[in-house]
Amino acid sequence: MQVLSVLGATGSIGKSTLDVVRRHPERFRVFGLSACRSVVEMASLCREFKPAYAVMADDQAASELAEALQDLPATEVLSGDSGLCQIAADPAVTTVMAAIVGAAGLRSTLAAAEAGKKLLLANKEALVMSGALLMNAVRANGATLLPIDSEHNAIFQCLPAGYGTLQSAGVRRVLLTASGGPFRTWSGESLQAVTPEQACAHPNWSMGRKISVDSATLMNKGLELIEACWLFDCEPKQVEVHVHPESIIHSMVEYVDGSVLAQLGSPDMRTPIAHGLAWPERIDSGVSPLNLFDIGRFHFEKPDIVRFPCLRLAAEAFEAGGTAPAALNAANEEAVAAFLDQRIRFTDIPTVIDSVLTVHEAASVSDLDSLLASDEQARALARERIGRLSV
Repeated sequence: MQVLSVLGATGSIGKSTLDVVRRHPERFRVFGLSACRSVVEMASLCREFKPAYAVMADDQAASELAEALQDLPATEVLSGDSGLCQIAADPAVTTVMAAIVGAAGLRSTLAAAEAGKKLLLANKEALVMSGALLMNAVRANGATLLPIDSEHNAIFQCLPAGYGTLQSAGVRRVLLTASGGPFRTWSGESLQAVTPEQACAHPNWSMGRKISVDSATLMNKGLELIEACWLFDCEPKQVEVHVHPESIIHSMVEYVDGSVLAQLGSPDMRTPIAHGLAWPERIDSGVSPLNLFDIGRFHFEKPDIVRFPCLRLAAEAFEAGGTAPAALNAANEEAVAAFLDQRIRFTDIPTVIDSVLTVHEAASVSDLDSLLASDEQARALARERIGRLSV
């Protein structure tokens, strides 16, 4: 019986996680759930799973949830980062699903690693911002880090058990696939008029609005490039991005003997979630079997970094090191929020990020507080740039 905390329970990954958990009540017990401000949905989940703790992002939402759960005394309501860290590190917890989008999930993800948990990482920003801190915490505290992003989970599945390093496993390259997003065939000129609704209409995956925009700009793939470098201890030159519109091959690993191993599956996040929850075993995820006859054929293209420069910017930030990836992430979060609010154009997103990275002075990452200070500085720079671009 695994005792589970789900950080970001009302988001797309959280919902898929709980769907898998429902299918295996004999294997999983929910200890803690968290959400941002979805009080009604969170109250429903608490009544179903009866967690010991429910955490909301702020005091007001927590107060509303506590009032809604007055007849459910078994669930204690907490708020803020302190509550998130509590349900991530509690001694009763064995497994933590880190699925809070963006920098907001950083502290709790680190808390789970420092407590030596089985950490299912769906929050790629934690590695982008604090790769060295998180990986050091995993190693120092005996935590088990399992990637849940479909691409990194695919790479993990294609590597031999206990592989050590890519070199010792005989790996030549990691082939990271990308759907290409909804604008893969659009001209640079037509991208100027993209609306938030168009950017959030992903052709294959059902995702939150922020991640959908990141997929459309290819920043999601840029963040995943950085994540892959930390997870598998490699350099960007060892990771090659392949645009694969069908989203059936989730990533591949090329070995020195010429073999290429690929992990295939329907574009449904319950597959990597079930793999992470049950690892090293396998359980039913609820995903329909893959029908290769219906798919017929696969296509691959090189990413266009002229129309979609975010992929290049991410690689450059990783090469710069230190706080540069955190600045990249901060600028992207601010720019995407401004685009979704229709304050800037879609094509302004990489412009904002580039301008922030140009003036950001990358410093070494010594601790979480200094990292968060750099994050706030980059956000301030991004907001200033957005103010001058606003449409």
